[in-house]
Amino acid sequence: MGQVMTGGCQCGRIRYTAEVEPERAYLCHCKMCRKATGGVSIAFVNPPRDKVTWHHEPDWYQSSPIARRPFCSRCGTPLGFDFIEGGTNIDLTVGSFDDPTPFRPEHNYATESMLEAWADVRHLPGITSEENTKVIAMWKAAGVEPPE
Repeated sequence: MGQVMTGGCQCGRIRYTAEVEPERAYLCHCKMCRKATGGVSIAFVNPPRDKVTWHHEPDWYQSSPIARRPFCSRCGTPLGFDFIEGGTNIDLTVGSFDDPTPFRPEHNYATESMLEAWADVRHLPGITSEENTKVIAMWKAAGVEPPE
């Protein structure tokens, strides 16, 4: 049984509700997804299409002869991946959910394209957003609190 969760784009124009199984997310490493998102991989969850309700229809980009991708043309947020024919499910980007913390990856996809240097970065030093005082000052000068 799925969990009902909400999500949408960065500017708020595109919103959706989806019944998902958060423990069944995955990382796609294919070159097309890397290009489409600008990331080294993309985290998806794959609910049935009939369990996704778009409260405002997203924009769609036909990224190949067999697939299209929902996105927001105002802010550019990538929202998913969808086969044009034959698929019963749709991929939604984990990062577009309002609260992505329940999601857990269960597998990697397109591992032949995985960028190995990015597979495990736990050994690298980290810096919190708060520690980047220049950026914090820029947000405050703009009259708003820094986002999380």
